[in-house]
Amino acid sequence: MQMDKIAVLGLGKVGALAGELLHDSGFDVTGFDTHANADLPFETRHVDVSNLDALRNALSGSHAVLSCLPYFLNVGVASTAHELGLHYFDLTEDVPTTKAIMELAKSSKGLMAPQCGLAPGFVGIVSASLIEEFESCRSCRMRVGALPQNPTGLMGYSFNWSPEGVVNEYLNDCEVLEDGEIKWVSPMEWIEKIVIGGIELEAFTTSGGLGTMCETYRSRVPNMDYKTMRYPGHVQLMNFFFHELLMRDRRKEAGEILVNAKPPVSDDIVYIHVAAEGERDGRTLRKEFVRGLKPIEIAGRERTAIAWTTASSVVAIIEMVRDGALPAKGFLKQEDVPLEAFLKTKNGARYSG
Repeated sequence: MQMDKIAVLGLGKVGALAGELLHDSGFDVTGFDTHANADLPFETRHVDVSNLDALRNALSGSHAVLSCLPYFLNVGVASTAHELGLHYFDLTEDVPTTKAIMELAKSSKGLMAPQCGLAPGFVGIVSASLIEEFESCRSCRMRVGALPQNPTGLMGYSFNWSPEGVVNEYLNDCEVLEDGEIKWVSPMEWIEKIVIGGIELEAFTTSGGLGTMCETYRSRVPNMDYKTMRYPGHVQLMNFFFHELLMRDRRKEAGEILVNAKPPVSDDIVYIHVAAEGERDGRTLRKEFVRGLKPIEIAGRERTAIAWTTASSVVAIIEMVRDGALPAKGFLKQEDVPLEAFLKTKNGARYSG
């Protein structure tokens, strides 16, 4: 299948940057949003993605679609891509959305590749690489946090990511591997202390970060979990907000309140801490991948850390599919993406520093 013409749905900070990176990587890009953006180097059009007839017409003529939309719109987009025989990519952390796309992939003409962002996404690629360094691996722990570099207030946070996605992660149950069994645990629990570069953080369970890894590694890695990192004290406040004030029953309003209180900042930082433990050559070892990634300049503009890490990850995957380094049909698991090849792509190379 051809991979020249790509439709990018949702032109927020991440979607717009992903479109720019795709354009710079030689793809013919058309962006779609409720508001056209004349400042982008590719064509943009207006479309209401909730209108599936309009979406179907908009996507005709494309070879692939990248959804940078809120998670609850992705099943409709994926179904339309499946109907049209297009490759499909997204950034979702939502587990039910991913399971629905896995079903579509069983009969797809193109590749169905959800969860291609940072977490799930790049963090799974790193974890799979660390696991392969052991003859037997007993645990793999993934921690990711997108935070302001200069936090203020008790919450110590800024909503540089989709509020719908953050609320979803904080309230949905979390899949883990514990003693070789897949289990579901409550979010915002299992709190632990982590220090990266002298900065103290707290990590706690959140939903969706593992992607498909529990099923993939259930017979090989007995203990595996994913946690979000924040500055100390954050999780206690979020538990109070969602559970004691009952905002868990008013998710849309909860997101609006939080973004109004803690709007996005430009000086952010993405922390990544992946650790695996296991046996090699008769010794018990621990391997770690730890990064603190800050904003960088791309195409003459400074891009936030969360925007460039997320956009670079998905565009690197699309590069690899175009170049034949990944399958062009079926369902793509992030853990099946080789880290070395990922880091050699034009966009994946940014993770090498």
